[in-house]
Amino acid sequence: MYEKFEAEIEKLNQRVEEQAGQRSGARLLMTHPGVGPITALATEVFLGDPARFADSKALASYVGMIPREYSSGGRQRLGGLSKQGNPLLRFLWGEAGAHAARKDPELQRFYRRKLVHKGLGKASVAVARKLGIRLWIMLRDQIEYHEFCRRGQKQQKSSDACAGMPETPNGAKSHRPVD
Repeated sequence: MYEKFEAEIEKLNQRVEEQAGQRSGARLLMTHPGVGPITALATEVFLGDPARFADSKALASYVGMIPREYSSGGRQRLGGLSKQGNPLLRFLWGEAGAHAARKDPELQRFYRRKLVHKGLGKASVAVARKLGIRLWIMLRDQIEYHEFCRRGQKQQKSSDACAGMPETPNGAKSHRPVD
């Protein structure tokens, strides 16, 4: 019986790999460390057109990776995840985030920093959200992982600090380098 299930699972995995190989967006996403064919295919299918999200906050809200909010009388209380979006996509981003945090040095530093400050659960959710935003950027700009990293290093090396500067009303968002 076990062998029968193993054979069935292997056939399904091969079909997923075929489908992911046929889709250009999924192939792009699989260049990110820790992202396999299932996560890449699910991300591309569930997000659809990446241009429909105005920013990363809209994406995180769509997937349900933002905190619930309880507000009353001018007091704001943030709770657990809203879980408004697709539970499969949240799960896959969480699993892929755990693998990516081991393979990607920047995500690993981010995870360790969050782990010290916030604890295990919040750190893993933060990494999953960050990975999802990275995948969205890769889909939106149609770039591979190496190009994504190159752009990130280029932004970090620029000496023009812009967050909170008076000439940039929206902070760092208005200083995106144009290639």
